[in-house]
Order: sequence, then structure tokens, then C-alpha cells
Amino acid sequence: MSERRSWLEGWRLLAVLCLSLVTLSLWIASMRQFEVEGVRMVIRFTARSSLLLFCLAFSAAALARLWPNAWTRWQKRNRRYLGLSFAASHAIHAAAIMTFAGMDPAGFAEATSAASYVFGGIGYGFIIAMGATSFDRTAALIGPRAWRALHLVGGYYLWLQFMVSFGKRVPTMPLYAAFLLPLLIVLALRMIAMARDPRGQTVPAS
Repeated sequence: MSERRSWLEGWRLLAVLCLSLVTLSLWIASMRQFEVEGVRMVIRFTARSSLLLFCLAFSAAALARLWPNAWTRWQKRNRRYLGLSFAASHAIHAAAIMTFAGMDPAGFAEATSAASYVFGGIGYGFIIAMGATSFDRTAALIGPRAWRALHLVGGYYLWLQFMVSFGKRVPTMPLYAAFLLPLLIVLALRMIAMARDPRGQTVPAS
């Protein structure tokens, strides 16, 4: 017997999430008349929305394996669209960063470093590659082994980048430690699911 599916699935879910992200970002920027501080608020907002969407996609297979229920099955069915929504969130994040750089070059230079360009660039490279191969046709083009390697390595790289990006703010803003908790939880879930898998296979990243 096939499971009943909800209205908010697949491409419809992606469209709703993307529209919500764009609308909220514009609203947040408008709170400061679209000036520099408003743009910086959008950067912070999309960093957090990206974290949430990443954790949902990154943990989907593990949760469905450990606690199969209506929610986790929905999450696993839609992890592709959650992953694409994460990519959309980070695209808005990049657009806000570039806007900040154009509006306040001195402030942007102070807030960034050579390392952030390098490691952030690698992260965006993975996001683009993983997003581009999140479709049946492109996934088939690179083959299952390459797809699995890309999404596994890319997923863990992005997890590490989130840990570093939020973690480095903890000494000056201790509340940022709260953002590390979901990252640690999803990693633990994946490790537990991997240990319990009788075939000894890892859980794909997306």
C-alpha cells in the first residue's frame, strides 16, 4: 500500500521555500531601508536558514533509517528539494555578501579574509556541483559512484564549514554555540545510522 503524500512535496515544496526565502530576505533588508545594516541582516538570516535546510537534508536518510515514521519518510522523500532549497538560500546569501561588498568595501574587507575566500569558494563549488547533480539526468551522466562520492564528500565539507563559520563566533558571542548543536546532532545521527547498517554502507549526504 503506497503512503499518502502531502501537498507540500517535491517541486512545490522547493517553490514555496524559495519564495519564502526571497520574500523574507527582502522584508528584512527593507527594515533598514535596504542600507548596509539591512544587507548584513540578510547575510545573517540566510546563514541560519541555510544551516536549517542543510541539517534537514543531511540528516534525512539517517532519521528515516533510525525512526521510520510519517515525518522522516516525508523528509527522506524530499531531501533532494530540501538540498536544492539550501542551495537557493546560500545563493541569496552570496548575493547579499556581494551587495555588502559593493556598498561598504571597507567593512567587507574587515569582515573577510583570504581564508574565507578560499574555503568559502570551495564550499560554493560543492554546492553548485551537488545542486547540478540533484536531477535524475545529470546524476545518471556522472554515474552512481561519482554521484555518491561528490555528495558524501561535499556534505561533510559543508558540515565542517558550518561548524567553523558558527564556531569561530562563539568566543565573542557565546549564544552562537546554539547553532553548533543541530550540526553535532545530525552528525551523531549519521554515525549511529552508519553503525547500525548491516551492509556497512554510509548514508548518502543528499
